Amino acid sequence: MSVVIQVENLAKQYRLGEVSTGTLVHDINRWWHRVRGREDPYLSITAANERETSSDQSYVWALQDVSFEVKQGEVLGIIGRNGAGKSTLLKMLSRITAPTRGEIRMNGTSSSLLEVGTGFHPDLTGRENIFLNGAILGMSKADIRSKLDAIVEFSGCARYLDTPVKRYSSGMVVRLGFAVAAHLEPDILIVDEVLAVGDAEFQKKCLGKMKDVAAHGRTVLFVSHNMASIRKLCDTGLWIHQGRLQKFGSCEDVVSDYLSSVSADQAWHTSVDQRVLSEHQKKPNLPVYITSVDLRSAGQAGVQTMDALTLRIKYRAAERFLNPGFMVSVQTESGVEIFRCSNMPIRGQSFAAVNQGVGEVRLRIPQLPLAGGRYVIDVAFARAGIEHLFRLNRVATLVVENTDVFGSGLEISQDWGMVVVPHDWELIEGDGQGNG
Repeated sequence: MSVVIQVENLAKQYRLGEVSTGTLVHDINRWWHRVRGREDPYLSITAANERETSSDQSYVWALQDVSFEVKQGEVLGIIGRNGAGKSTLLKMLSRITAPTRGEIRMNGTSSSLLEVGTGFHPDLTGRENIFLNGAILGMSKADIRSKLDAIVEFSGCARYLDTPVKRYSSGMVVRLGFAVAAHLEPDILIVDEVLAVGDAEFQKKCLGKMKDVAAHGRTVLFVSHNMASIRKLCDTGLWIHQGRLQKFGSCEDVVSDYLSSVSADQAWHTSVDQRVLSEHQKKPNLPVYITSVDLRSAGQAGVQTMDALTLRIKYRAAERFLNPGFMVSVQTESGVEIFRCSNMPIRGQSFAAVNQGVGEVRLRIPQLPLAGGRYVIDVAFARAGIEHLFRLNRVATLVVENTDVFGSGLEISQDWGMVVVPHDWELIEGDGQGNG
């Protein structure tokens, strides 16, 4: 396959704390070095893109010395922590931002969805914006009109098509924006994390559409923090760390190395309903208060069926009490309990006491048996195993991603039932005489 994107030694520098591109003194100094054939003096003294450290330097490298190639029909997943430089890279590939140095060679037209509302004029209607985007891509009105019905149907915004885009919700803007970007048949489709604004059903549609785009020989660049989506969609992976290319190659290898680099503390994510927690903490005379509820899956890339899952409950105890009991109930969104976990009496895993002060309790589930979907979690504390101190209903949400559990090519969702049970089938054929 031919190379459609070639990036060589790409770098982007920003000045911190300044709106303008620089001062007159800096511009003159740059000009004086340039006329003498010397390198820009401000390129060699800038700080790296390290968010955790402070610096007294005025310049920072958002990207530095990034080189890679993307072939026709390839789906490239770009990953990295927030602030690593992923969006900066996409803006340069989309010709929105000019690189400080380096070269970008692109063969073919490109369409980008980088931020909510990218490419849309807020005062124009959805219909007018579709034609505007098509014209920017060099399409004729007749070509755009032939794809209009497909765009509107995919976006689900038919009712609001003749309403100014500034009246749309962020989710509607993303729906229409992606539909326009994907259906106007660009050679290169560039999509940032904005799909996270949409609901789960629309995200699934978008992933399917990007697969379809790649299947027709066009190239897709996809930035996401959802490693399951990256693995499902992408052939090749590119990991950026602190503005530099950390790894480029097979998607599975890149994602595995990236996840291995994530520390255990960074793997925790909060899922608590702050309203429920706040109401709980307002109650007087409770001997113990929950301060946070966090989840962590084994893959550190979202929770999937059969993942090892850990639930961490932090609390503050106003007094010491003996023989504490803890219970976690997992339910459907409609309130049907699927299973519960308790340290006693059924489990028989007792603790001597909870001491006064802060502490935490962890529940570990070796293999989560839930099909893909949304679930809610109740948490209860008890004293002496039977005297309930409180129960927090729907305090947290658990989102399980649809997963191809059995390697059959089919993802297991709640349509297959709530619980997934590992199993095998065996066919015992008869003797042809009606005897088993």
